[in-house]
Parts: sequence; C-alpha cells; structure tokens
Amino acid sequence: MIGFAKHRFSPIGVDLGRRSVKLLQLSGDLSRVTEAARWDLPADAEGADAENRHMALTEGVRQLCKSRNFRGREAVLCLGGDQLFAQNIRVARGADAEVSRLVTQEAAARIPYSIAEAEVRYLETTDIRQGDAAKREVVLLACHRPLLERQLKLVEEAGLQPVAVDVEPVALLRCYSHQSRRDEDRLQRAMFVHVGQSNSVVVIAQGKSPLFVKYVDIGGCHFDQAVATHLDMTIEAAAMLRRHNGDRRSEQQDPEIAHSVGQAIRPIVERLGNELSLCVRYHSVTFRGQPLTRMVLGGGEASATLTEYLSQALDLPCQLGEPLRTYKSDLTLGRQSQWDVVAGLALRNVE
Repeated sequence: MIGFAKHRFSPIGVDLGRRSVKLLQLSGDLSRVTEAARWDLPADAEGADAENRHMALTEGVRQLCKSRNFRGREAVLCLGGDQLFAQNIRVARGADAEVSRLVTQEAAARIPYSIAEAEVRYLETTDIRQGDAAKREVVLLACHRPLLERQLKLVEEAGLQPVAVDVEPVALLRCYSHQSRRDEDRLQRAMFVHVGQSNSVVVIAQGKSPLFVKYVDIGGCHFDQAVATHLDMTIEAAAMLRRHNGDRRSEQQDPEIAHSVGQAIRPIVERLGNELSLCVRYHSVTFRGQPLTRMVLGGGEASATLTEYLSQALDLPCQLGEPLRTYKSDLTLGRQSQWDVVAGLALRNVE
C-alpha cells in the first residue's frame, strides 16, 4: 500500500495506449493535477513488431519523464483491452477459496493461453438466480504473464519504479466514482464507456462496485478506416483529418468535412450503439430491481456528437466524461475525456 499521508504526490499513472502514452500525477491531498502529459507515438508504431513497439513506448515514457515536472519514480501501470481477458461468469456460491478455485477452473477453459502462464484475478459482483440455483456473478480478469512482465520491464527501462499494476476497467470506475461522494450516487447504477483507439471498454457499476465488464471491438482505428475508405485516402490522412477537425469547437469545424466524416463513421457508431444496447439488456436481465440512471462517455474518441447519438439510441441520459473537473490545474490538457483511465491509475490505493 502507498501511504499518501506521507507523500506530497501520488504515484505516476502510466497509460500505454495504441497511439499514445499518457502520464498523470496528482498532489498528495488529491486537490490538484500537478503534471500530465501525452506523447504521440510515431505513425508506424501502431503496426510495428513487438520489439519496435516496445522501444517506441519506452522512449515515450522516458521523454515525458525527462521533459516534464513529474515527481518521484513510483508508477502505476495499466493492462488494457489488448492485454486483458475480461468476462462476466457465474460460479457456485461458496467460501473465498472455493470461489477462487472455480474462477481459475473457468479461466482455464476460456482464456487463449495456458493457465500455467496466466495471472488470474476476479471481481465479485453479487449473487443472482439462475433457474432454481443461486449463483455468484463475478468478473473474470486474466493476463498472459510474459506480456505482463514485458510491460513491467518497459516501465523500468524508462526509469520508473512500478508499485502496482491495475486493470483498465477498475481504473476507469475509480476515476469517476471518486467524483461521486453523495449517498445517492453510491446507490445509483451507471454505465461508464471508454472509447479508445483499438477498442471500447464498458463498465456497469453501482457506486464503486462493478457489476459488469465487457470489451467491444470498436475504437478510433475503426473510425479511421471508415473515413479512409469513404474518402479514398490513406489511414494516416484519415486519422489526421478526424483528429484536427474533431478537436475544434463545433462552430469552428468545417461543415463539409464534418458531414463527410459523419457519413463515413455512422455505420460504426450504430454498431457501437447496438453493442451498448446488449450490455444494457444483460444488466436488466441479470441484475434485476434497479435501472441504470446514466451513462458517462470517456476516452480519447469521446465527443459531444457521439454522446448525443448514444443517449438517443439507448434512451439513457448520457454525459461526456470530465475526469479532471474536481481537480485544480494550470495545465492545458486538450480533450479532457482522454484522461479518465490514467487519472484512475494515479488514484490507486487512495481510498
């Protein structure tokens, strides 16, 4: 455990993404973002082999630590959808040791690598009824150990000291639940969606307690491909077009470009809406008795336009994530929704 009362700063959250590296650090009293920075990887890093990508990520972390005012070396890194197997499963109720044995047994049958080479954990949700039987619903989380060791080595080579490894769904929930401190917030159920570069993670929770986790194979790279095909341009040009026009205020966007991009990505957006509808349905069937009250959309691909569409498609109040709204900061951080996971990493072991 990290004793924050004795630290002036939080550990450094390290989010190693498909297209960028993000680092964020908080003050020890959690009142301020003391430093945050993003390093965009070279255009060819996304499709590079494992060794070259490792080098690009290491250099990104090293340069951010060297050029910015991060304090100390303690770091919390993250396992995301490219490294993490996550799935809701049901096991018989029992003591912790028995539940752990059953989860490991289920993992051995589901994960795409040997159980002997896996790190397996689980999040308990609640007891449910399956027919006449009472079951324990849990979220199975697994990672291939060699991959985890490479991630740890990468951070160490960049000059940081890993003190914890977190998983993206938990970091996402920690970020937003830290903002909700009222009693009524702890009782409400909400859906948090982080739309990243290669995939999107969905977390349904009641207060701080997760109920459901799912990765959806839809992200920024699918939007880029759709725009490239629709406008007959390279992936790199499509990504640049989307990013530069999308980061402007709506009144400053080129209407013709916005319309063309919107037409191109609409099938992908609709598919995302359908996938989220299935998640809402799973929740309503499995965890009866209380509806979802809202959805929060975060990640680097979140936008006001996407938020509005999903709110209508799901018939659920949806808001654009503001993961840093409760912190003071003098930094210019661009699209705020992109910082939700890395902010959750910096909060690790606080509460």
